[in-house]
Amino acid sequence: MGDMPSALPDGEPVPDDGALPAHALAGAARRPLGFYLHVPYCATRCGYCDFNTYTATELRGTGGVLASRDNYAGTLTEEVRLARKVLGDDPREVRTVFVGGGTPTLLAAEDLVRMLGAIRDEFGLADDAEVTTEANPESVDERYLATLREGGFNRISFGMQSARPHVLKVLDRTHTPGRPEACVAEARAAGFEHVNLDLIYGTPGESDDDWRASLDAALGAGPDHVSAYALIVEEGTRLARRIRRGEIPMTDDDVHADRYLIADEVLGSAGFDWYEVSNWATSESGRCVHNELYWRGADWWGAGPGAHSHVGGVRWWNVKHPGAYAAALAAGRSPGAGRELLSDEDRRVERILLELRLREGAPLSLLREEGLAASRRALTEGLLEQGPYDEGRAVLTLRGRLLADAVVRDLVD
Repeated sequence: MGDMPSALPDGEPVPDDGALPAHALAGAARRPLGFYLHVPYCATRCGYCDFNTYTATELRGTGGVLASRDNYAGTLTEEVRLARKVLGDDPREVRTVFVGGGTPTLLAAEDLVRMLGAIRDEFGLADDAEVTTEANPESVDERYLATLREGGFNRISFGMQSARPHVLKVLDRTHTPGRPEACVAEARAAGFEHVNLDLIYGTPGESDDDWRASLDAALGAGPDHVSAYALIVEEGTRLARRIRRGEIPMTDDDVHADRYLIADEVLGSAGFDWYEVSNWATSESGRCVHNELYWRGADWWGAGPGAHSHVGGVRWWNVKHPGAYAAALAAGRSPGAGRELLSDEDRRVERILLELRLREGAPLSLLREEGLAASRRALTEGLLEQGPYDEGRAVLTLRGRLLADAVVRDLVD
């Protein structure tokens, strides 16, 4: 969830000083606070990527020195300082920090540590704070990982995607097979207790056997968390163009369902439990607490170009381009591009959309009459668990997880 989609919604303007309405800060001390730090740089653009990221070539001449990678940690630190001003005397220490991208590890390890240091200086980190960065397996080594660990990072997420070379080629991934597995060992040696591997299933040309091989390779590496996402072909990407031209076939929903079932079976038999539709962990302490903040509607500040934030029912998003982002902060202005104030109804719907994807499910008390009727049908059709339902919660069965989007649509009516 850290990744930033390339299109921004419309909304009302954000004040130049970024000030929030008083109601957004009311009761804030009772809610956890997290930070998402977006690093918008990539060495190359993967064919399936629709995130707000930029290669060096794409940035050249469109933001000048302000948008450079070398300055980025300093620029982002300015937004952390702005956050401190906006949140005023909010007493909360930060519970989670998640650095995503892009490829955060294209920055020097010292830069990531500096960004974390700004949060520690301005807000303080909770004693049990979870501090994660995403990492490209090809852009880290033992020294880099050791610097991160010594600087306060305690969780790392490697983009593995697949163990099969022909699948990686379709995805335009640059890492060599075997490298993500080696990274897990290096991260463990550096002292990282929690390590995630990201996998993608449903790539054109991938077989069931390819997918099983990727899962086996991931498990063999010894992470305590695995994320597995269906490939979504986004309009405007190179992959979409290749499929449209007939160069490679489109995968269908039945294939995605089969792959999901394989993932749940293989991961489950290896001691991983699902706790969100696309995420499995070996223990409760292995879960990604930062993502749980998103899924439970807590507060988080998203710093960086295109990053989204949410505090007390106010959602806002930053300007997309690194040059425009840096220019706003250099001028002492909020880089916010727009915001929306969520109504009680908006928040009710969002809670259903997000909490239904979790192992604990969503309270039936959130549902209106039509949604309750839909939930009874879903129960009859084997899409919701009977036991939790009797206790007032809608919890997806395995079959329900395969049809999660459709179940959610029915329940929000």
